Amino acid sequence: MKKIFISSDHAGYKLKEQIKKYLKTKKLICFDLGPSSNKKVDYPIYAHKLAKRVKTSKKNVGILVCGSGTGMCITANKHKNIRAAQCFNVKSTKLSRLHNDANVITLGSRLLSKKKACSFVNLFLNTNFEGGRHLSRIRRI
Repeated sequence: MKKIFISSDHAGYKLKEQIKKYLKTKKLICFDLGPSSNKKVDYPIYAHKLAKRVKTSKKNVGILVCGSGTGMCITANKHKNIRAAQCFNVKSTKLSRLHNDANVITLGSRLLSKKKACSFVNLFLNTNFEGGRHLSRIRRI
């Protein structure tokens, strides 16, 4: 069973909470690593915390939300065996899984509606890595 971890910064807090509600409607359990309010925080703290949890198992996945999705993506990718992808449309989301075997999706709360963000999360969670020619590329990362 895959574990889903979720975290945000203050800018992404509201969208993080909406994504959690969406996941609950899908009967999926996610582990919220914070923050617990929209009080100002530094996004690297939460991106590092999530990346450390995701990399403990190949089955784990993560969802990170900040204002643009960029800061969280950069920070998470500092960790070995983390492949975080900033997803901003259907194609970027699908390819992040198919070709890159991304294990963390990062979303920009200032760029995406709740509806789009939740649809990208759903697509991310339900798209499998193609393997094949992409596997050797992943191994080179």
